[in-house]
Amino acid sequence: MAVADYRRGVRWDNLFDDLEGQLENELTAEDAELRAEEERLRLGRLGLRQRLTGVQDGPTASRVLRVVLVGAQTITLRPTTFGRDWLAADLLEAGTGTPQCVVPFAAIAAVVLQPDQVAASLAEAVDEPARMVDRIGLPFVLRDLCRRRKSLQIHTGAGQVTGTIDRVGRDHVDVAVHAPGTLRRASEVQQLRIVPIPQIQLVRLD
Repeated sequence: MAVADYRRGVRWDNLFDDLEGQLENELTAEDAELRAEEERLRLGRLGLRQRLTGVQDGPTASRVLRVVLVGAQTITLRPTTFGRDWLAADLLEAGTGTPQCVVPFAAIAAVVLQPDQVAASLAEAVDEPARMVDRIGLPFVLRDLCRRRKSLQIHTGAGQVTGTIDRVGRDHVDVAVHAPGTLRRASEVQQLRIVPIPQIQLVRLD
């Protein structure tokens, strides 16, 4: 091979190597952009319930949440169950034991997360068979509390009432208001009150 031909062959080899490198870089960049776009779409589909269940599925130490309710009250809780539009939790309060509570998602104004909880809440969920509780709405829970004649405390934007749920309508509950620690007897009932379900921020069970 002549020197000129050899030099031309080397230049072509260098050119092809350069083109191959450029193509590989472009394909890698396209793959990275595609993955980034898929992740943006996945995050855009996440709902509040999924974020909170993600925290619940994370490390044990991260399962305690600080929740700000729409009435500006901040509570600390440990979720135990997630329904369709509510969560049940242990209410963590200093010196008062661990009462249980039910919080509608609509009553949550903000959730204060720790850095490790942010990552857990954004993690891709593992596909699991749907459970019955995933489809249970808040009215069903309130009807169950009514059936059990549980004495409870209902927090609303107008304050809180203690008593027993007498009945549950389509969008409201009837509450027989009586003092904490007493049974629902006619002589103990101070008033009967209708509370719209959308106004309920917290149901506390002692």
